[in-house]
Amino acid sequence: MTSMKYPLLLLLCLSSVVLAGQTKKILDHSAYHQWRKLENAQISASGEHIAYQLSSHGYADPIIRISNTKGTQVLNYSRGQKGEFSYEGDYFLFQIAPSDSSLRRLKRFKTKKADLPIDTLGIFKLADQSLEKIPFLKSIKVPKKWSDWIAFQTVLQPDTTNKKQKKSTDKNGYPLTLRQLSTGQSFTLPYVTSYKLSEEGGTLLAFSNGNDSTIQKGVYTFDSSDPGFNSIFESKGKYSAIGISHSGQQAAFVVDVDTTKVIDRNPQLYHWTKEAGAASLLLDSDHDFMPIGWKVNTHRSTGFSKNDQQVYVFINPAPIKQDTSLLKDEIVNVEVWSYNDPRLHTQQKIDAKNDREKGYRVVYNASSQTFNALETEAIPTSVQGNEGNANWSVGLDNQAYLRSRSWEGFPDYNDFYAIEHSSGKATRFAEKVRGSARISPAGKFAYWYDRIDSAWYTYEKASSEVRQITTNSVTRFFNEENDSPDYPSPYGVMTWTDNDRKMLIYDRFDIWEVDPTGTTSPINLTQTGKSGEVRYRYIKLDPEERFISKGQALLLEAFREFDKREGLISMTYGKSSKKELIGGDFQFTNVQKARSSDQVIYQKQSFIAYPDIWTSTVNFKKQNQLSKANPQQSEYNWGSAELIHYTSLDGKPLEGLLIKPENFNPTKKYPLLVNFYEKSSDGLHRHREPSPGRSTMNYSFYASRGYVIFNPDVHYREGYPGESAYNCVMPGITSLIEKGFIDKDRIGVQGHSWGGYQIAYLVTQTDLFRCAEAGAPVPNMISAYGGIRWWTGLSRMFQYEHTQSRIGGTLWQYPLRFIENSPIFFVDKINTPLLLMHNDADGHVPWYQGIELFVALRRLNKPSWMLNYQGEPHWPLKLQNRIDFNIRLQQYFDYYLQDAPMPEWMDRGVPAVQVGIDQNLELMSDQ
Repeated sequence: MTSMKYPLLLLLCLSSVVLAGQTKKILDHSAYHQWRKLENAQISASGEHIAYQLSSHGYADPIIRISNTKGTQVLNYSRGQKGEFSYEGDYFLFQIAPSDSSLRRLKRFKTKKADLPIDTLGIFKLADQSLEKIPFLKSIKVPKKWSDWIAFQTVLQPDTTNKKQKKSTDKNGYPLTLRQLSTGQSFTLPYVTSYKLSEEGGTLLAFSNGNDSTIQKGVYTFDSSDPGFNSIFESKGKYSAIGISHSGQQAAFVVDVDTTKVIDRNPQLYHWTKEAGAASLLLDSDHDFMPIGWKVNTHRSTGFSKNDQQVYVFINPAPIKQDTSLLKDEIVNVEVWSYNDPRLHTQQKIDAKNDREKGYRVVYNASSQTFNALETEAIPTSVQGNEGNANWSVGLDNQAYLRSRSWEGFPDYNDFYAIEHSSGKATRFAEKVRGSARISPAGKFAYWYDRIDSAWYTYEKASSEVRQITTNSVTRFFNEENDSPDYPSPYGVMTWTDNDRKMLIYDRFDIWEVDPTGTTSPINLTQTGKSGEVRYRYIKLDPEERFISKGQALLLEAFREFDKREGLISMTYGKSSKKELIGGDFQFTNVQKARSSDQVIYQKQSFIAYPDIWTSTVNFKKQNQLSKANPQQSEYNWGSAELIHYTSLDGKPLEGLLIKPENFNPTKKYPLLVNFYEKSSDGLHRHREPSPGRSTMNYSFYASRGYVIFNPDVHYREGYPGESAYNCVMPGITSLIEKGFIDKDRIGVQGHSWGGYQIAYLVTQTDLFRCAEAGAPVPNMISAYGGIRWWTGLSRMFQYEHTQSRIGGTLWQYPLRFIENSPIFFVDKINTPLLLMHNDADGHVPWYQGIELFVALRRLNKPSWMLNYQGEPHWPLKLQNRIDFNIRLQQYFDYYLQDAPMPEWMDRGVPAVQVGIDQNLELMSDQ
């Protein structure tokens, strides 16, 4: 028995369920390879063309498509990916990948990685629809704001007649070509290891290892206004930390010119200006500004203010050095964990690389030619404002509060400082704030939300005053539905107005104009949100917009909470009237406006409608659909989604999603699948195409196969998360049973992570479910409380005390809560067959939690199975594992809820000697 049975298995899955009177096909696992994901939708600067990529959920090649805004297709290219319009939109640049099938064939023949085919560059000219291909592509960069040029690297093909020629490698570098699109003129620099383009100004900076003859190792610039590469620094050594200014008038880089193996290095920062022509030394360890023993940081790139008046560089203390005289067997490798360590040792290990590469920001003021520190070991983080042009920064220091992260969670507490760029002087203006701070667009204020008192604050730089600017008296600017034992989060800041006059802040429904000086009272701009239960949110059509002005037209998303209907609204800032432009039982996403016209594109979706691309002008008077990513959907039995209302066992009004098969008959009895996490009803109109999900069931897939799916919202009571889930989920199910179309003896439940925990709890409290699947559950809150989240090295304590697990206190404060909410203590009450999935590389929930539950079930001889996708994290990520999980999940539910034959793996597992060889997915014929 071999893996060659896999395609046959898909046919078996297709034929395993037959729906009476079915006129359309039902979805099976082969659909993953048919369905496409629409990605990277974009509109050209003029608005004349749109482009997008269609990717596969399976092994099919990607496709690039371009059409005009009338819907006429101008390019449909298989194997196209990662496309981008040129700045003016005259060209479309994309990568052409080798076919997936040819790559797989070569890999099966053990072809070396270096001999596998690589991407080709596609240059598509919109005017005449011509396509040019340039093979052996290594990388490509399209300038953001300078037109008619592209930069790309290719893999140098070896000259067989020149045995001394260097090979193209990551270490040696690759040829870099600057090409003018309109003329085809090209300029090439050999063996480039890294390069950056300025956002404006037409300048490129590159490191080259040289060709040892005409080109020396060093740093080169390219100026598109006077095309050609120019050397600005030549030397042997190690180059790093490249940076170039927004305007292209300045650049900087770090070089270590010492080619010996000396341990004590002295990397040097060089600075280049277009006016000077050559790079000059700006900073090294011998500079008067540099603290004794400190070095120029080689890991973090230089930054520049937009006005080119300030250069931001990074320095760091000399790294800790290993005693190289010690032999391996003389080195003691011991960890010493101390109770007063700011971070757990497990965190320190995760953070070790970042700690070694940590740099502290300093500013070089061009006018005074002086350096000042913005970050120090005492104030390790800073925030810049006004596009780097401000003469001050906000410093953040969380070091005194790091220990409490283990039990308080995030965000960190911080002390805030105002740091002067001209002197480096730091003045503390706030202490122990639960959150971070930002600087307003014009640089007049720092602002932040403090979770402790659920209020917004500002610090005015000119007056040095700190003010609380919201009090929650006229409205609540915090999440009023917060049901975790933690301080509520804010709804957020929409934007600022010109010259920092006002802040626009969200509450649950409306947009409020708030005075950053606290002098005047907040003004409700949208006014009708709360009364109409409509949530207004701003859609920024200009990605570079920093603030808004009076009289500016605003586009708002309007979401009605009571029926989940969504629309797009126009409103003028300074006027109260609003106009609905478009709306319906849809979700609208990814709204983009062309840079130089009023043409927009957007994606519109519902449970039935795939989120295809539509276009219109900003008034939305006429809409035109431009894509049809998955026309094959019409061939399949699909389903419908509706909102249901019911009451929890403790009297709270609740909502839930109900998914029915397309050919639903209310006189029939349907098997029911229950799937939930926390609250999902706002996603009523979200499309769910068939895809091999990594951890949860696919609604369209199961609806097509004759299941009804129910997703209830869960509201939690502090200290009783398990009971809360029971109180919210069970009455929803019973209300559906009362409607008469649910078979009460054929109900299954599925969920993952927090959903997996709740399912593990539910099956200790009820025998209603005929079967259950729980992924990565926590059955034992006591052992989990003292565990580690291995991806971050963090203690798991904060999760139980303050966040999702919602116990509300420590183990020694509420020992009974930990026991009452832990399924492991009531596993003997479980009478429901239980399928678990818990992978051995899970960095969120330690997989020993899954083991604890499984071995207890096994000892009690309860029907149970556990899937471990070896080496996978919290969910299986590899495609073959995701498909395998979805097949097993479907087989499991079909066996219990639709009387399908039992698969062999449920009968006899997959023995260790067969792992990776025989999956035992075949259905047993003697059932």
